[in-house]
Amino acid sequence: MHDKSFGNRIFDFVNHAILLLIALACLIPFINVIASSFATTEEMVAKDFILFPTTFSLSAYEYIFSTPTIFKSMTVSILVTLVGTFVSMVLTAFMAYSLSRRYLTGRSAINFLVVFTMLFSGGMIPTYLVVKSLGLIDSYWSLILPIAINAFNLIIMRNFFSAIPDSLEESAKVDGCNDLMIFFKIMLPLSLPSIATISLFYAVAYWNQYTNAILYLTDSNKWPVQVLLRQIVIVSSGMQADSSAVDVVPPAQTVKMAVITVATVPMLIVYPFLQKYFVKGAMVGSVKA
Repeated sequence: MHDKSFGNRIFDFVNHAILLLIALACLIPFINVIASSFATTEEMVAKDFILFPTTFSLSAYEYIFSTPTIFKSMTVSILVTLVGTFVSMVLTAFMAYSLSRRYLTGRSAINFLVVFTMLFSGGMIPTYLVVKSLGLIDSYWSLILPIAINAFNLIIMRNFFSAIPDSLEESAKVDGCNDLMIFFKIMLPLSLPSIATISLFYAVAYWNQYTNAILYLTDSNKWPVQVLLRQIVIVSSGMQADSSAVDVVPPAQTVKMAVITVATVPMLIVYPFLQKYFVKGAMVGSVKA
């Protein structure tokens, strides 16, 4: 194998340098947030930007986790995320596969209605009235069912199913498979990259639920972690808030950075486990010449 030419080496160096700068531009804000969450109040006031705290302090995290309901709120958010993601993926996968079949009666009309919802919606008040009429107020299902199917995610998965060769389905039918067997034994195994990606999208949406929680949940004991963290930030800022779930004297402004860290890190931990599906070829080995 020939050595790279001088021009190729220069190109590789410049390419790597640019990519490294882009990576640092994305990474440094996260480092700043995490470092600031461990800094003291005095250092936060003295410095505008922190990459490594001079004095290491856990006071912000001690304050956050000393709140009696924090662990219950974390549990609520985890359960809503897990159940909601499962429900959303089941509904999205079934509907996307159905709409990807060209022989489905009314397929074009249904696809149009799906796209229509991306451009126009009833709005907050009509949605609230629907949720109330269904008896979902102050229920965890009010955090799941209103956003159970995302039209954008549905279209992505539909296009993924559409890209799978029809020859696979035809061969399976010749072998005696019905539609459900084809879906579970052929389509889903081939769709793991798509399922992993869409699952992450749904999980992030459920984990970050805030607006629906404050609209539909009147009991503070049922708050997900995002709402409780917001109340912690308000109390720590000395503003008036519902302190029924936050009854500890706030420490310092670093609590804001700690709140961002607590709200963000769980999703960052999940991502590496799904990353391999993001780059894995969906059709590798599925069709042989």
